[in-house]
Amino acid sequence: MAETRENFRSSSSSSSSSSELSVKFERRIGVVSSSEGKEMDSRETSTGGGTVNNGHSESSGNSGKSLPKIRTPQKDLSSAEKQGQVSSPLKLERAKTESHRLRSILAEQAAQIFDNNISVEQKIKLLNRIATVKDDGTVEFEVPGDVEPHDLGAASENLCSEFVNEEPLDSQDYLCIPPLQIVMLIVGTRGDVQPFIAIGKRLQDYGHRVRLATHSNFKDFVLTAGLEFYPLGGDPKVLAGYMVKNKGFLPSDPSEIPIQRNQMKQIINSLLPACKEPDLDSGIAFKPDAIIANPPAYGHTHVAEALKVPIHIFFTMPWTPTSEFPHPLSRVKQSAGYRLSYQIVDSLIWLGIRDMINDVRKKKLKLRPVTYLSSSQGSDSDIPHGYIWSPHLVPKPKDWGPKVDVVGFCFLDLASNYEPSESLVKWLDAGTKPIYIGFGSLPVQEPEKMTQIIVEALETSGQRGIINKGWGGLGNFAEPKDFVYLLDNCPHDWLFLQCKAVVHHGGAGTTAAGLRAACPTTIVPFFGDQLFWGEQVHARGVGPPPIPVEEFSLAKLVDAIKFMLDPEVKQRAIELARSMEKEDGVTGAVKAFFRHYPHQEAQTKPETNVEAEPSTEPSRFFSIRRCFGCS
Repeated sequence: MAETRENFRSSSSSSSSSSELSVKFERRIGVVSSSEGKEMDSRETSTGGGTVNNGHSESSGNSGKSLPKIRTPQKDLSSAEKQGQVSSPLKLERAKTESHRLRSILAEQAAQIFDNNISVEQKIKLLNRIATVKDDGTVEFEVPGDVEPHDLGAASENLCSEFVNEEPLDSQDYLCIPPLQIVMLIVGTRGDVQPFIAIGKRLQDYGHRVRLATHSNFKDFVLTAGLEFYPLGGDPKVLAGYMVKNKGFLPSDPSEIPIQRNQMKQIINSLLPACKEPDLDSGIAFKPDAIIANPPAYGHTHVAEALKVPIHIFFTMPWTPTSEFPHPLSRVKQSAGYRLSYQIVDSLIWLGIRDMINDVRKKKLKLRPVTYLSSSQGSDSDIPHGYIWSPHLVPKPKDWGPKVDVVGFCFLDLASNYEPSESLVKWLDAGTKPIYIGFGSLPVQEPEKMTQIIVEALETSGQRGIINKGWGGLGNFAEPKDFVYLLDNCPHDWLFLQCKAVVHHGGAGTTAAGLRAACPTTIVPFFGDQLFWGEQVHARGVGPPPIPVEEFSLAKLVDAIKFMLDPEVKQRAIELARSMEKEDGVTGAVKAFFRHYPHQEAQTKPETNVEAEPSTEPSRFFSIRRCFGCS
């Protein structure tokens, strides 16, 4: 192990500077393939003049040769060859020893990523050795089958288990908190914004002033709901297109990096004004007492640190390390690597944005730059997190402590004010309940081809269908079909009650609406957490296995429709919907927010409208590992 560390030191001492390594990371030069990683591991375990290769030792004299291996049937072995087999147990023992050494090296490398005494150059090399960013933007790494979780830095996974039965969320203390000014920093598509509108409206009902800062595209949506609006940078259409192509936050191709960095820069630079500038329409001053944000807001924790206000992070996908399932942006099959997957994804994201974050910290927030990959990468944090999904669908992991809540799905009532068109009502009344198929605000690469598949699948299965055209441009076909209705925008909480089953991209909000309406669900994931939700829906037996958009085909869609029409699947969907009826995610989110809000601070907060000034003092609400919303 000492030799391995020395190799790391010597290789990094001759390497380029930190900034050059950052550029290399962004260009994906430093990311090695799985086979290259294995070769490096093999070189790391070389002993004497030979190198371990598939459990056998080869002399250095043969290192440049490739000898063919001939398999001889056992019955043809000579007696001398049979006698030679006596040494095979020794070779097997040596193979086991070398396999153990490989596992030890992997475990040590994983632990070193979060060691403050190791330079950023070395940490980048370590990440390149144990993880690969795939062409689809996900992070893949392999863990030997018999490696224990504690060998990979997960020794603390059970430290919080004693707090699982924490104080219930039905405390009434939040009713006594004086009026607050709360800013929500929300980045994403309409489905990301919608649950926060519901939470903001409830906070407003309790007498608090709520400003929802999000993309300009959603200004009317926010204002119509009765909340204050402030524009954030970034275009949700560009962001959605980027994430569809890259399957998440990490770029799958160097040409994508400028697009993502430009969007991220716009978002990060708009956060501080969104928190402290007067209302753009009324001119009324705003001074935040608290920040609510979702992780893609990138610099939210840094702004909270500068303004010295508490922050509460809510999200619709898992972002807090757990040993129960892997990070949705990772691909790791072995459960021993689940917890580590969060730390690796977190580190790779941070390496890609640290220059922008530190630039904003120095120039706008007047804070010192933060250390790269510091010890704050650990799972403990003072920042509370709330996850917006039903515990009946995904229960709270046992290794999430008292600062993490699963509050339930947050629904915004849009059905009560919705008036369907006369043509839609007539079409619905003219036949059996349809199957809904749509992908919301996600761009579709080949909309004509996908539309043809959908129409043929409905015709083959003898079903009527509603196609939501959305941003993807679905619904262009030569001749109208009486069994297909094309729809623009319609509230899911109204529409899905009219449907027998739904097929969609798997956004958390759309998934929640379908399950709440007792609809068997097929998820066609485009990126990010959508595959995770597809797997959860299938695990509950209320839908078929997810169909990744690149695998979308007529045969798979027909099979999925048949699965959803099974009476047993429908019954399970009804039972899940009944369980979800008892939940109130909006109330749960509000109670979680106030349960974690510093009560003493709330009771003594000054009555003033003076603008908050950035501070140079550290704050307990700050954590580097949340520079990108990572938990």
